[in-house]
Amino acid sequence: MGNPRQPAPRDYPGVVATMVAILAVLLPGGLAFSVHRYLNGPAPIPPATDAAPEPARPSPGEKARPDALISDDEFGDWNFRMGDVAFKAKRAGGWTYDSCAPVDRQGMLAENGCERAVQLAYSAYSGHLTAVQVIMVFPGEKAAKATAEHLASSSRGVKWRRDAMLDEYVYGRIRSGANGRYVVYTAVTADKSAQARAARFHQYLQADHLNYFVFRDAG
Repeated sequence: MGNPRQPAPRDYPGVVATMVAILAVLLPGGLAFSVHRYLNGPAPIPPATDAAPEPARPSPGEKARPDALISDDEFGDWNFRMGDVAFKAKRAGGWTYDSCAPVDRQGMLAENGCERAVQLAYSAYSGHLTAVQVIMVFPGEKAAKATAEHLASSSRGVKWRRDAMLDEYVYGRIRSGANGRYVVYTAVTADKSAQARAARFHQYLQADHLNYFVFRDAG
């Protein structure tokens, strides 16, 4: 895999589009649940119920053409800043799949018509926090929403790169949400030294990449 691409500055719509982006993230509910069944680690932390202020603009790499197939090349290192909130994570890996079969654990994704997927791995705080994202494309909003709702009650629907996560952790959770025809599924693990920052990092990474899809296919 080549060097990760850095995000490039882009122009976005004004206040109306910003509010649409915020609502698009708030409506799915920021669903979270434990990844303990996937990882060999300590007892899981209960799902978070608090909600951080949602980022209003996406920060992945250059905006793709509306007709372009999604690719992991769209996402470089995560460098996010909004007001006094800032996060950085190094992209540790990226994989693009021509179908959803490589990430479909139980056939549920195929049943809902999943067309294509990418997987991303991130490392932050000198390796004390790791994140894996699976981003899936569906034929329409209804199928994407149904998938996100299913994943809210059963995390076993998606197969993701466990080798990119920490073997021992004190924070281990998943967030899943839909935006349009896209589903973003984010797993984060953190050890004790990064525990205090893990939940907020997780919220913003999930929300920021969900917001990306408000703008990606527009115009």
